[in-house]
Amino acid sequence: MFSFFTTVSERDAKIMNPVTLAFVGDAVYSLYVRERLALSTDFSAGKLQKLTCEYVSAHGQNILLEAVLPKFTEDELAVFKRGRNAKKPTHSKSASLAEYNNSTGLEAVFGYLYLTGQYDRLAYLLNEEK
Repeated sequence: MFSFFTTVSERDAKIMNPVTLAFVGDAVYSLYVRERLALSTDFSAGKLQKLTCEYVSAHGQNILLEAVLPKFTEDELAVFKRGRNAKKPTHSKSASLAEYNNSTGLEAVFGYLYLTGQYDRLAYLLNEEK
């Protein structure tokens, strides 16, 4: 049976498909951005959605990547590289291939940290965003 906040071992997470990790990481990052904006502003839902898209885009994630990449552990860097280099079924229409691949790698790291229950580490990296 599945329950919310189910965690997996680091070993199991390391062998997961990196695109699957990115799928989870995309949702984690989107929720983080939405929660941060909702709790720190008084904007309308439409404005919140527009701002969310700026952060959650491949371009926006590359800005965050510049801040967090030097802080990655060895394991996180390995997950990032697997996600960045993974074959993806789609591509971005509004970002370069490099930005899209880097954002997939970053999302894979977020998914890895979330699924392994490393919430403090995830929060630390997310709070590096300016």
